[in-house]
Amino acid sequence: MHVDLRESWFIGEVEIPTRLVLAPMAGVSVQAFRRQGRRYGAGLVCSEMVSVAGIAHRNERTLDYLRVASDEHPLAIQIFGSDPGAMADAARMVEAAGADLVDINFGCPVKKVTKTGAGCSLLDDPDQAVRIVSAVADATPLPVSVKMRRGTENGSRVCLDVGPRLVEAGAASLTLHPRSAKQMYTGQADHALTTELVDLVDVPVIASGDITSRARAQAVLATTGASAVMVGRAAQGNPWALAEIMGEEAEPSREEVVAELLLFMRETVRELGEFRATGFLKKFYGWYLGRGRFPKPFKQELVTLATIDEVELRLFAAAPGAREVLKRLESEVVPVDEVLLELPISIYGGG
Repeated sequence: MHVDLRESWFIGEVEIPTRLVLAPMAGVSVQAFRRQGRRYGAGLVCSEMVSVAGIAHRNERTLDYLRVASDEHPLAIQIFGSDPGAMADAARMVEAAGADLVDINFGCPVKKVTKTGAGCSLLDDPDQAVRIVSAVADATPLPVSVKMRRGTENGSRVCLDVGPRLVEAGAASLTLHPRSAKQMYTGQADHALTTELVDLVDVPVIASGDITSRARAQAVLATTGASAVMVGRAAQGNPWALAEIMGEEAEPSREEVVAELLLFMRETVRELGEFRATGFLKKFYGWYLGRGRFPKPFKQELVTLATIDEVELRLFAAAPGAREVLKRLESEVVPVDEVLLELPISIYGGG
């Protein structure tokens, strides 16, 4: 069965224009990444998860304030924590910032998060998970979505027990990444669980995990009955993966790769400032220029350069035609009209 990925669907009263969702990823899902995802076909984009403790205490460890651009909507802002009252307060702030959905993280497997009773550990405390969803749903009129894993242990099926309870508590949508916390990102996502969850709940389910191509996205949608697919790691430095899933010609030229990287760099500098962006961007060089697009020594060289300007000059030297492509991209991108969200971003890992 062929699924039309360009067909719109709804989470609550929020219309999502395509059935492709860009995953929330810590240390990745900055505004520049989300806006790029929208350009390449994502119907819904998500912030990286925001620490409720950071919101409440204005923790000095937090990195910056989350920014919301006018062309990101619909946008979900993801929050994590273990206290229902604090989560409710955070949800009200997310609403005030102009987000379209509040997403709750019950999926992060990273120890810094789970040891606080947040993230995936809440699947082992379903009563508390239900209290959190209920508190958030009562605090805001925005639709509430929940992202979760199958459970903490390999082979766990706890998501099938907890999922319907979360919907009863007020969740308008569920995202399932059917790996355990112990698996992290190893092995395969067991989408047979996604099929079972779809049959158990009457809200949209988003299938996450191993969505790396159009064929895979179509297969998962057709076999599970999920409303949408979520793409994460496959889109890191590779927005053309999103375009391919949406059915467009996806293999970029060297000039297109460099131009898209340069645009991403400039947008990230605008967002984070040059000092923070210089370190933040280093992992993206390998992501963009990998997959056989450029020699490995060239990628390694870029990481050693001290300034963004030096990186730009080296990229233009490697692909002179990128200048014209970059001019075209910059002329097509909507000028930033953003709302500053006075909430600090979590520095923890994501799930």
